[in-house]
Amino acid sequence: MSLFNDYDVRQIGNLELLARQVVEGFIIGLHKSPFHGFSVEFAEHRLYNPGDSTKNIDWKVFARTEKLFSKRYEEETNLRCQIVIDCSSSMYFPYTGKQDKGEVNKLRFSALAAASLMNLLKKQRDAFGLSTFSSEIENHSRCKSSTTHYKLLLSQLDELIAKPQTDKTTAATDALHEIADSIHKRSMIIIFSDMLEQSEDHEALFSALQHLKHNKHEVILFHVVDKSKEIDFEFENRPYEFIDLETGDKVRLQSNQVKDYYKEQMEKFKKDLELKCMQYRIDFVEADINQGFRQVLLPYLVKRSKMRT
Repeated sequence: MSLFNDYDVRQIGNLELLARQVVEGFIIGLHKSPFHGFSVEFAEHRLYNPGDSTKNIDWKVFARTEKLFSKRYEEETNLRCQIVIDCSSSMYFPYTGKQDKGEVNKLRFSALAAASLMNLLKKQRDAFGLSTFSSEIENHSRCKSSTTHYKLLLSQLDELIAKPQTDKTTAATDALHEIADSIHKRSMIIIFSDMLEQSEDHEALFSALQHLKHNKHEVILFHVVDKSKEIDFEFENRPYEFIDLETGDKVRLQSNQVKDYYKEQMEKFKKDLELKCMQYRIDFVEADINQGFRQVLLPYLVKRSKMRT
């Protein structure tokens, strides 16, 4: 399956258009799936019932799905969502130095996923904000629901995509504590990060995640990875030079020399992270950059549904 649901990745320059296409394709897919009764709650539609007025039927949706839906005009505005993106240099993996050609990396995936979520939130008249961090908080905007605010946040995401930087380290622990301290009203907090930090103190990182649950926030952690390379270590058995994007450190080796050990350590870290999230009642979702956006949008809708009940 294409990452962008058959949209040309080079269109990423128009983030607003591409996000809208991703959301529209996702909603149409849900209408055609067993989730159709669930999806319409979030697409500003409801199933048409015999006897309802026909004036609000969405005929465009009917043409695509052969199902009758009525437009909903009264929406609750009861959700505040803070989207948090790790923009440290490790998020630019895979990095080839040819970013103008539209290669998919973790940061681009996260930016488009975030833009798509903001598009959904705007449709539902919910408030949303954006925080980005590397070794420190780089941007932090409070939740608003206006179109002007939406376009401002899209421009910030565009800038992240357009200006990749190496040698930019991660301080997720400090950043997440700072973000947690700044959000006072009950919110949904959505994090996009590979959670790769230079520090070996994983307990401190887990403590920062726990802090996000303060004030009864609902938290989803999208663990953004290139699964084939970063988890399964699928490299040909030949010499490689591996470069740490955050420090610039280099090591030359035959891939099979370290494959088993590497996979063991990554699996352990992932399992520890998953268990801690379960302990703190944080939704942990592995987001493989090669698997599209349903894996992001559907967990968001499930969580939003639970917050409204």
